Amino acid sequence: MSFLSLCSTESIRDAALALKNRHLVAFPTETVYGLGADATNSEAIARIYEVKGRPSDHPLIVHIASMNGLGEWSREIPEYAISLARDFWPGPLTLVLKRSELAQDFITGGQATVGLRVPAHPVALSLINEFIAIGGKGIAAPSANRFGAVSPTTATAVEEELATYLQSGDLILDGGQSLIGLESTIVDCTGPAPMILRLGAITPLMIEESTGLVALESNPSAIRVSGSLNSHYSPKAKVLLDVVAEAGDGLIAPDQIPTPNGVIRLSAPSSIEQYARELYQALRKADQLGLNLVVVLQPGGDGLAAAIRDRLQRSAFVE
Repeated sequence: MSFLSLCSTESIRDAALALKNRHLVAFPTETVYGLGADATNSEAIARIYEVKGRPSDHPLIVHIASMNGLGEWSREIPEYAISLARDFWPGPLTLVLKRSELAQDFITGGQATVGLRVPAHPVALSLINEFIAIGGKGIAAPSANRFGAVSPTTATAVEEELATYLQSGDLILDGGQSLIGLESTIVDCTGPAPMILRLGAITPLMIEESTGLVALESNPSAIRVSGSLNSHYSPKAKVLLDVVAEAGDGLIAPDQIPTPNGVIRLSAPSSIEQYARELYQALRKADQLGLNLVVVLQPGGDGLAAAIRDRLQRSAFVE
């Protein structure tokens, strides 16, 4: 059974109805593809956890149509959170706030906070708005992959990974390749200053410029969020960082690095943005080719490069 659907007005309307009827809908965002369900329906949310194989105490991010939804899903919203929403929504930024009564334990992982985001993808926004038009409140959507695996950046990658777990009535909206390729920056907005819980395309400097506050570093007692485990974003192949690739290995490295003889080049990005956009596809390609080992030469620098290193270090983590 094929679950793929092109993103016509009719298919988006059908997808919104599917969500209302407790089905799952995978949809594109500018970061990665999300696996969506009605954020107020416990049965639909339970299916997300089942399909992903995700621990039930891991919270989900609620995708909303605009910053006007902040007051519906959260409370005690600090001024700096409003500044962040105004400056970066729609966009690759998730704000963690004290939850309202609308955000139940099955969304928050039993925590007193909820993660909210307005995605910057026309298909995602159209789907959310269509869902709200028929009575929905928001779409909960983690990345559309099995728990701990590499996030998908194309509809084909979603289908390859999840088709055997989906049911009749579930859909995958094909909106092309995700533009950014890394998950959103997550910022804890429950304290006196913003605290970054996950790095992404919205950088610490951008947050400081928006709020006038220095973004704090996360600590071990911080709120649980997606992608915070030591081991995550991992292909089946073993990932080694900053070593010399040998014949038979896969290689992800900046384009100025030559490919050694016998090494399979998986990606040769010419910019940090291209590195982020192609990273997950390259890791998936390693598994498609049946490679045992992928060597990755990490980019230097701050901002998006730091977010790339964060993902790579988790993908290479060994207990």
